[in-house]
Amino acid sequence: MSLESVKAHFEQWNRQDDIMEFETSSATVQEAADTIGVIPARIAKTLSFRGEGDQAILVVAAGDAKIDNKKFRHLFNFKARMLSPDEVLEQTGHEIGGVCPFGLANDLKVYVDISLKRFDTVFPACGSTNSAIELTCDELYEYSSATTWVDVCKGWEEEKPEPVLSSEKGL
Repeated sequence: MSLESVKAHFEQWNRQDDIMEFETSSATVQEAADTIGVIPARIAKTLSFRGEGDQAILVVAAGDAKIDNKKFRHLFNFKARMLSPDEVLEQTGHEIGGVCPFGLANDLKVYVDISLKRFDTVFPACGSTNSAIELTCDELYEYSSATTWVDVCKGWEEEKPEPVLSSEKGL
């Protein structure tokens, strides 16, 4: 049912036929990357958190990014607490492994993390454990009706080279 709600969601942009369905699982970042043939970082994973009140919030981030609790708390003014699998299904209408910001069961706030901006295109799930769609970051933002871009992740930044001292250069 969830894949069907995502297909219906994409009809408004005539993109429902762009959803890829696979014979193999794409439920984890690594499985999705292996199935699609891209690096794990290009998988746009959707994380579900307890929001204020009884509404969840969703953060879409790069596959290699992890939530930075300090940044999250500073931005949202509450602690990052992920939903249980039952709560995820109830709030989003999607089961773990297929959670995406499209075709949601409830009107949830969606935030897109800047960890995705380093890629021309990314691959979010489409409501099932064996589906995805290739989107630009602008399309992901638009199609998910995102509230704003956020910076709440860590672990994805490009490694900055250590400065080289002149004595190490043989000078």
